[in-house]
Amino acid sequence: MTAHPSPATALPTGGSAAHTVNRLRPRRSCLAVPGSNPRFLEKAQSLPADQVFLDLEDACAPLAKPEARHTIVKFLNEGDWTGKTRVVRVNDWTTEWTYRDVVTVVEGAGPNLDCIMLPKVQNAQQVVALDLLLTQIEKTMGFEVGRIGIEAQIENAQGLNNVNEIAQASPRIETIIFGPADFMASINMKSLVVGEQPPGYPADAYHYILMKILMAARANDLQAIDGPYLQIRNVDGYREVARRAAALGFDGKWVLHPGQVEASNEIFSPSQEDYDHAELILDAYDYYTSEAGGRKGSAMLGDEMIDEASRKMALVISGKGRAAGMRRTTKFETPVN
Repeated sequence: MTAHPSPATALPTGGSAAHTVNRLRPRRSCLAVPGSNPRFLEKAQSLPADQVFLDLEDACAPLAKPEARHTIVKFLNEGDWTGKTRVVRVNDWTTEWTYRDVVTVVEGAGPNLDCIMLPKVQNAQQVVALDLLLTQIEKTMGFEVGRIGIEAQIENAQGLNNVNEIAQASPRIETIIFGPADFMASINMKSLVVGEQPPGYPADAYHYILMKILMAARANDLQAIDGPYLQIRNVDGYREVARRAAALGFDGKWVLHPGQVEASNEIFSPSQEDYDHAELILDAYDYYTSEAGGRKGSAMLGDEMIDEASRKMALVISGKGRAAGMRRTTKFETPVN
């Protein structure tokens, strides 16, 4: 993957010289867990979600937030999160809770934390502020500077207008996330069902929003994640909305209920047939462009012509399959002359 563009020409950053964030983490299913609920925090460890984010924002009542910080630290340090990306969603910068969320969680469990999710991001400066605070904590605590990533959640019109600058605001950023509930409220969308189409509009009301987020993410080598579907027992409805995001190219979607996890993992993974075919294309292209294969710029794989563009498309599918732990069931056979 190409290096993330440096924001130094536009904005000051936290000063992390060599960041080590991982923008290729699997995020097909991103499970939201209230940070104030020990029972849910315990159960989340056994669910097959790619990512779990422990929530200090909407899922925590104001009076529960101070204690929830310490509960999250305990579960990050003592829980078994093997195979999962560990994220904490803090409160947004317009509240009085943000700095204490970050300081308590990162000082207490920094080595066992992968990312901080920042909600309601409206401009690049808010991301820079989080980067600076993380860097200060890492230096003070002796943690590796720059390892903890940032996930930026877009939840209103101003954030969407500034999404390109937000995506470039820090080398820590790994994902751009669509937050539909607050976004729908911020633009006065006439619907009370989060993720569903508003009545009376004949097209896809979310297409522009999702595409703008996706373009900002891809232009900066970031992942794009779709937000929640609140009708948690309507798995068919969840699948329909998830397929829309997956078809556009999103990397994953939030899950609010264990019943949504399997659906999300399936929808945001390539089919076995597509994965096998992508791996065959990559092998065949490597062979045919080599000395042994005749140094060809294009060649035939069965009845299909493949070239550099084919390789690029295959890399996307194979990358998703590998991240999902898929195993190929076919093998490229070197042609016999």
